[in-house]
Amino acid sequence: MKITKLFILGLLFTFTLSSQAQVSVNLNLGKPPVWAPAAPAEVQYYYLPDIETYYDVPAKSYIYRKNGVWTRTASLPKQYRGYDLYHGKTVYLNDYRGNTPYTFYKQHKVKYVGNNWKRNEHDNGNHNGNWKGNGHGKGHKKD
Repeated sequence: MKITKLFILGLLFTFTLSSQAQVSVNLNLGKPPVWAPAAPAEVQYYYLPDIETYYDVPAKSYIYRKNGVWTRTASLPKQYRGYDLYHGKTVYLNDYRGNTPYTFYKQHKVKYVGNNWKRNEHDNGNHNGNWKGNGHGKGHKKD
């Protein structure tokens, strides 16, 4: 009887350990883009203040306003086609989890002021010219 109880306790203990291992949570949000600065922890969103755009790491998509509506696309919008992601200001957002980082857009716009990027004067109006900053702020460079 005593051996049976010990056997049952051993089985319960083993079952409890294996069930706890199966409940682990994976917080791997995805690999950040090569142009993004290294973050101290995995982040879901980067904010690009120069062009007022967010980047969703797991979805690998850009979030920007188009005609007043926040839109997600796999590539930068046409008006930012010449924007240099490697040298523009990029901020990782480690204080937000959810699907709508733009909920805090007004705060992000004030807190993370961009470099005032402008189209090159040689741009023909098709928004595909080179972008240049005013030389202020921190750019991030790929090594």
